[in-house]
Amino acid sequence: MSPLGAGAPSTDRPHRVRSPLVERFLEERAAIVATGFLALLVAVALLAPVLAPSGYAQGDLSIVSSPPSSTHWLGTDELGRDVFSRFLYGARTSLFAAVQAVGVALLIGLPAGLIAGYVGGWVDTVLSRLNDAVMSAPALVLAVAVVAVLGPGLSNAMLAIGIVFAPSLFRIVRGATLQVRAETYIEACRAIGCTPLRIMVRHVLLNIVAPVVAQVTILLGLSMLAEASLSFLGLGVRPPEPSWGSLLREAFDNLYVAPYLVYAPGITIGLTVLAFSQVGDGVRAALSASRKRV
Repeated sequence: MSPLGAGAPSTDRPHRVRSPLVERFLEERAAIVATGFLALLVAVALLAPVLAPSGYAQGDLSIVSSPPSSTHWLGTDELGRDVFSRFLYGARTSLFAAVQAVGVALLIGLPAGLIAGYVGGWVDTVLSRLNDAVMSAPALVLAVAVVAVLGPGLSNAMLAIGIVFAPSLFRIVRGATLQVRAETYIEACRAIGCTPLRIMVRHVLLNIVAPVVAQVTILLGLSMLAEASLSFLGLGVRPPEPSWGSLLREAFDNLYVAPYLVYAPGITIGLTVLAFSQVGDGVRAALSASRKRV
């Protein structure tokens, strides 16, 4: 007699093993929607030369300040340039500017916070006091001062914003490093002769990625808002190159003649900043849930 269940099809199915952090993030519906919205913006920015009906600097003086129509979806500006085309190219400029600013903040704040948190002592004291000194100055005023010294332009503006945002990233990295440094496996690494550099890169840095990613997503939204503010003041991109901030400035100058110019860049900046914030909140919620499970 055959054993029970002999010949029955197996019910075991291969399944994907997901990280608890990923599973918790997928439960955040707002974060998922925000991620999809940001992915759409990135696709639009990359495909701007294909999607745009004309060049961002191409104008026609016969259709100056024309309202939205089937030919020009967002109308034309005071120089007869298609606003929809400038909006698409502005997405590329604004997103690249945000990534550039956060990259500068990472290059400054990440290694400084890692060294301060792991080494401690007088190194931590000096770096923390320098960080406090930078944070004591108003962010926008400090950014304007840096741009005034280096000169106007998108790269200089993003460098200024990156310097302004580096202290907040420094504090996040330093606090997370202090927590990881007290773990038992760090002591074991020291006991077997690992160098401090290897411990910081291979063991500490890999275990503080989640809070750093959460902070980076929030800084991306703030960087875009700061770029828009500097471009609105005339300290960002140089004409005729568009960004959402410069489009807002042009819309403000023609508010009574062409009020429709303000809608697309203003609404999109607000939604993009909100999307970055939602993604950051989702990462932090997933991080908190994974810590509770541990």
